[in-house]
Amino acid sequence: MTTLYVLGSGSRGNCCAVECDGAVLLVDAGFSAREIERRAERAGLALDGIVAIALTHEHGDHAAGACRLARRFGAPLLTAPGTWASLRAAAELEFEALGGALTARVGPFTVSACATSHDAADPLAIAVRADDGTSVGVAYDLGRPTAAVRYLLRELTAVVLEANHDEVLLRTSGYPPSVQQRIAGSGGHLSNRACAELLAELAHPELGAVVLAHLSQRCNTAADARAAVEPALRRAGYRGAVHVAPQDEPLGPIPVLAPRAVQLRLSV
Repeated sequence: MTTLYVLGSGSRGNCCAVECDGAVLLVDAGFSAREIERRAERAGLALDGIVAIALTHEHGDHAAGACRLARRFGAPLLTAPGTWASLRAAAELEFEALGGALTARVGPFTVSACATSHDAADPLAIAVRADDGTSVGVAYDLGRPTAAVRYLLRELTAVVLEANHDEVLLRTSGYPPSVQQRIAGSGGHLSNRACAELLAELAHPELGAVVLAHLSQRCNTAADARAAVEPALRRAGYRGAVHVAPQDEPLGPIPVLAPRAVQLRLSV
């Protein structure tokens, strides 16, 4: 069985984990190594099963603890070449390039990635497919949802997607116009409205869990994100759970199951 954990998500740090039969794949490590270990313990996730750490990009809120955790657990880093170069990762760390159509096989997981539109060196969205047939996509710091991102996130069992800001709250945030333009621009972050539109497009019968992530503390609230996303998903026929990832505490464990699998389990 595959389980999803979001150990925290927001402008001060992001870290997700996909666990299958004791094997753990981290997607981003945007807190200190010690903080990630503390949050994992609180969530009931055993990090001694780490088989790899996949990084979306080099910004500190996504990569701060990655190198130290990789050394501590002897796990390879899976990321884009530009991210690796930006981190100036130590030579003793194992590195495998992700990007374009490239994939990596680690433990019970097949990890795929595609480029995103964000103001980082070589940013990626990531999809993880487990041997039990389930799959999880993680996409934030998107700027805009490109065709490649839409293709990567299609037909997954669970999706962690950025719902960064409410457009009205951004305009009234007090941020300088240049900062507002960066956040709302093609190299910035997805709004609640853009997140809702993309999720409605991605909805399909086997999608069982949606997590709204990377919410701005200044320009969004969990209630606003839900109010924008849930009606769009319901109109698209989605009947699974909608979670909102907090910044300061872990979310999960979330079983990664298609709705049909949940119904079968309940009927046994």
